Amino acid sequence: MVERKGASYTGVAKALHWLILALLIAQFIFAWTMPHIGRNTPVTTLISLHFTFGIVILAIAIFRLVWRFTHAEPPPEDGIPPWQTASARIVHWLLYLLLFLVPILGWINASWRGMPIVIFGAQLPQLVATRSSGWGWTGDIHALLANYAMLGLIGVHVLAALYHYFIRRDRVLQRMLPEI
Repeated sequence: MVERKGASYTGVAKALHWLILALLIAQFIFAWTMPHIGRNTPVTTLISLHFTFGIVILAIAIFRLVWRFTHAEPPPEDGIPPWQTASARIVHWLLYLLLFLVPILGWINASWRGMPIVIFGAQLPQLVATRSSGWGWTGDIHALLANYAMLGLIGVHVLAALYHYFIRRDRVLQRMLPEI
């Protein structure tokens, strides 16, 4: 397939993009409404949902990255300044990094706390031994990266899309929207 200027992302890329967004919205709702996880906190339904959605997000992020490496993205729209194209690529790759790092840190911290991660009836292996030395920091970094870095980058991403739609009036946003 020959890529052309003004081309959209593939249907699979669009579906993965919007699926990740929906899962992240649910994930943040679970995270903000679940009880604080302390030393003796039992795994409640909300905590279990948070763990499950984190692993699902990680799995879809892996698939999304494989798709991204095997399917070319459309070329930048005509007239987009190079600094904006470079900035968009940096933000996208940082978001990919966080889609891996945040769930893995959460999984490590659940393992460190001795909290089982059960997804679709199967218990996942612990990544580190319960209360093993040197891993207690993972929960704090998980929360900081999710609540500040990820939400900040998502905010930048959304503002850039809205800028292109309302100010520049180009097709940057439409390339990721479903075709009607």
